[in-house]
Amino acid sequence: MAIETMTVEAAQAMASGYTAIGAGLAVGLAGVGTGLGEMGIGAAAVGATAEDRDMFGLALLFTVLPETIVIFGLVIALLLLFQ
Repeated sequence: MAIETMTVEAAQAMASGYTAIGAGLAVGLAGVGTGLGEMGIGAAAVGATAEDRDMFGLALLFTVLPETIVIFGLVIALLLLFQ
């Protein structure tokens, strides 16, 4: 659709579509990054817990820590959708 023939309603619909795509990318890419980060952390946490049971709390903390990145992605998505 050429810019000269675009109506206001079409421009608003396109802008809201791009906003939804940006919100989806914010959550999706944050989730992928968290998964990649937790891949190594989870394996190391299980190994450390298998050797010493006292490491469970610290291993659990290190496993949960990267998941805050997904929360940040969700906050950005909500800010995009409800601005």
